Amino acid sequence: MQINLKETAEFLKSHDNYYILTHQSPDGDTMGSGFGLCYALRKSGKKANVLCSDEFPKRYHFMYEGYEPQKFSPETIVAVDVADRKLLGSKLAQYGDYVDLCIDHHVSNEDYAEKLLVYPDASATCEVLYRVLCEMDFEPDKQIAECLYTGIATDTGCFKYANTTQLAHTITAKLMEYGINIEQINREMFDIKSKARLKVEQYINSAMEYYLDDKCAMAAVTLDTIKKTGLAQEEFEGIAGMSVQLEGVQVGVIIKEKDEGKFKVSMRSASDIDVSAICAKFGGGGHVKAAGCSLEGSLDDVKLRLLSGIAPAMGFDLWLA
Repeated sequence: MQINLKETAEFLKSHDNYYILTHQSPDGDTMGSGFGLCYALRKSGKKANVLCSDEFPKRYHFMYEGYEPQKFSPETIVAVDVADRKLLGSKLAQYGDYVDLCIDHHVSNEDYAEKLLVYPDASATCEVLYRVLCEMDFEPDKQIAECLYTGIATDTGCFKYANTTQLAHTITAKLMEYGINIEQINREMFDIKSKARLKVEQYINSAMEYYLDDKCAMAAVTLDTIKKTGLAQEEFEGIAGMSVQLEGVQVGVIIKEKDEGKFKVSMRSASDIDVSAICAKFGGGGHVKAAGCSLEGSLDDVKLRLLSGIAPAMGFDLWLA
């Protein structure tokens, strides 16, 4: 059941003992909304913990430094930035059918929670959460503001993606009033790269293949490749953007093998092509410009199936491309 900001605020005020679920392979938005909500609830006198199937990435250390899980029996399950229960990952799968509230901004949200607050036009889930906190008359502190800023900044590509709105800038300006260090956050999010990250980027560039008159770029990373090259798993976050950096590419795809014969697909659009609609054909979804799905089979089969979905959207007959 979809609810509004006021109803969400009342829900959060009237419940306690929260487990806040984030999606696997956590990014800045799920981390920012997860910890931002957790700290806000704790500051309101409630108990709350943030859960994830994967380890919290080191690059978001400023969000969870000093964070300690509280001991309590969960009464309320909230998912943030999780469009589909499948995205919770194996460790949190047990909660998938028991989510009381989901706060999200994905148009492809599966409406799996008992209550859903979703604004597809929002730049990030952190933007939606900020509006909820305002509805609660809650005053953020610097730590919460840093969490929310990070989610908005990362999901908008440092305010350069098409989902960057006037409201996103307005909210960011409000968050800056709490003394957040945007220079340092932006440097850590967008400028600093580890040697392991550079190695991943070098591999992606070398593995890139081009299809459909070079308007579709695709790179794949298998488990065997990771084993042989020593590519760091945690350094793949945000790598999908590389697929649309080459001039002339309209749709980019990064394929990463998660388990034997099971692939995670990240798709990006540098044109008016709706990659969310393409991924939806394979049981996935996301945004118009950024989406994903999961496929099983051989790598060659996965590539062919993806091209069979991409080609018509780009006006191509696959077999003549």
